[in-house]
Amino acid sequence: MSIWEAIVLGLVQGLTEFLPVSSSAHLRIVGELIGSGDPGAAFTAITQIGTEVAVLLYFRNDIKRICVHWWRAVRGDLGSDWKSRIGMPEGRAKDPDALMAWFIALGSIPIVVLGVLFQDAIEAPFRSLWVIAATLVVFALILDWADRRGANDRVLTDLTPKHAVFFGLAQAMALVPGVSRSGGTITAGRLMGYSREASARYSFFLAVPAVLGSGLYQLGKSVGDFGTAGTPGVAATLVATIVAFVVGYVVIIAFLKIVSTYSYRPFVIYRIALAAVVVLLLVFGVLHPLAGA
Repeated sequence: MSIWEAIVLGLVQGLTEFLPVSSSAHLRIVGELIGSGDPGAAFTAITQIGTEVAVLLYFRNDIKRICVHWWRAVRGDLGSDWKSRIGMPEGRAKDPDALMAWFIALGSIPIVVLGVLFQDAIEAPFRSLWVIAATLVVFALILDWADRRGANDRVLTDLTPKHAVFFGLAQAMALVPGVSRSGGTITAGRLMGYSREASARYSFFLAVPAVLGSGLYQLGKSVGDFGTAGTPGVAATLVATIVAFVVGYVVIIAFLKIVSTYSYRPFVIYRIALAAVVVLLLVFGVLHPLAGA
């Protein structure tokens, strides 16, 4: 992978990570179109570190407040009974920020468990462009239905353990390229009646431990393998990650403004159109279903 190809893929990662269009699908498609081939699950996970650092920077005040309040609750500054210690007293939560930390942790469990169980499939069969085309369409239709059906009457302080798990299961579906991590969590939120902005914000928070964990794991596992056996080199991966960070930060700002005003219909149409293009390119042999095919 050349530096220019890395810049292009970093741009793609930054532009698509937070939108409900699947960044992993775009990296898979664009990587082959520009001649660098499938960048692989490891490259995808590592470059996502850049976009998650953008999340940490943009939401730094929220994340700091959540962490501080969670630590205070664990230490018992909010009361002596066990529910107060974890920020969950009887009735309405005494400290919603401490509670949010536990919901993020709870919602992160599904993607960790399923990621380990299906690691081999994630790195090979799931990356078939036929699978990606299908998931782009199927989950576009589900997102459109959920967005139109959503009641818009719940905010993040209405989160419950059950809702956190449902959000987490939806996020875990994004282990299949084409589903979209943000698209999955936003769809779940809309189905449960959360507003577009609340669903999007929780999607950002929920992604931090999952994406950073996956990226750091793949980074550690890839040490010594960069640039070998057709894998991207260290320089290319670093450049792509930095570009993804810069572009991702700008996209966060724009996306939150968009979802506060408009529906997700443009993203639905885009996903279906992209799937149609992928199918045509596969039929005419421009793209190959699996890397190396």
